[in-house]
Amino acid sequence: MKRIIALTLVGIMTALTAAAGDITVVFVPKVTGNAFFESANDGAQAYAKKHGFTVKYDGSSEAAVANQVTIINNAIQQGMDAICVSSLDVTGLDDVMRSAMDAGLAVTTWDSDVSGDARTVMVAQGTPDILGKMLVEMGVKSLTSRGKDPKKDAIKYAWHYSQSTVTDQNSWQGAGEAYIRDNYPNWVNLAPSNYYSEQDAEKAISVGESVLTAHPDIDLIICNDSTALPGQCQAAQNLGKTAKDVTITGFAAPNSIKDYCRAGVIERWGLWDCQVQGALGCYLAYYLASGNSITVGDKIDVPDIGVVEVLPNTVLDPDAYTAPDSGVVLLPERTEFTKENMDNYNF
Repeated sequence: MKRIIALTLVGIMTALTAAAGDITVVFVPKVTGNAFFESANDGAQAYAKKHGFTVKYDGSSEAAVANQVTIINNAIQQGMDAICVSSLDVTGLDDVMRSAMDAGLAVTTWDSDVSGDARTVMVAQGTPDILGKMLVEMGVKSLTSRGKDPKKDAIKYAWHYSQSTVTDQNSWQGAGEAYIRDNYPNWVNLAPSNYYSEQDAEKAISVGESVLTAHPDIDLIICNDSTALPGQCQAAQNLGKTAKDVTITGFAAPNSIKDYCRAGVIERWGLWDCQVQGALGCYLAYYLASGNSITVGDKIDVPDIGVVEVLPNTVLDPDAYTAPDSGVVLLPERTEFTKENMDNYNF
């Protein structure tokens, strides 16, 4: 009898191990073909291969909420184990994400969030205060290097990014505006309604040209979006402007901006390691799909990445959903790129 029980237990453990190895995470970007999202996928694929699960990269070349809804619905219908999504809209995916949770999928977000009750954990690049300040201060450094006095001068500036409904970028812009009011009260926002290019590479160039032609004396353009920043740089190059004429800064993968930096169009920009972010977001989805649970306050030892802490959703938004089983994990650091260090990074 004991031998039968032992054999049964071995069989159960073998089945569980096989099931864990068969787990598939559907990794959903805002848009495909963008250097940031492709690099995040590279990191996620390499990590999953090493650690025994599968990542299915599933996105659209058109940044549209409807496309993301279709992809998530497909994941539900195909019986996938988990999804890890960078949302195009703060609430537009909530219903389908909740449907995924109800269907038994592990649901995480990365890069850009949904409502806290529509996923379990979000892997964020930093708090709005950290990232808003970083965007402004990169601009300050470049303005100073070309002879401006950001503390005294009436710096004319504008924001150019994807759209007003994208949680992460909107929160950074809001925090950046608050930081400017507190630290650079003489600055003048030439376009308080912002410029948006909807994460469309061609539109980012045309909108970028519109910014420069509408405001020929603009001092600073902040592009807190990985499509807007290269588009704005290309627009400046098209119009014969360099970093001596206008300061452009923002967030984008280094490889997408290096040529503009070498050409003297931009002096500095920033990001975080999106390959680690993609890997971590997919790992946490896999971790949940493997039968683990997450509670705010937990510390999770992530292989090859380190110990991460599950923080309350309020670290991103003071009015966010609060529940013990919904939280945020922050990446440990961010990086500022210049001509001196950009070739140290290949993503």
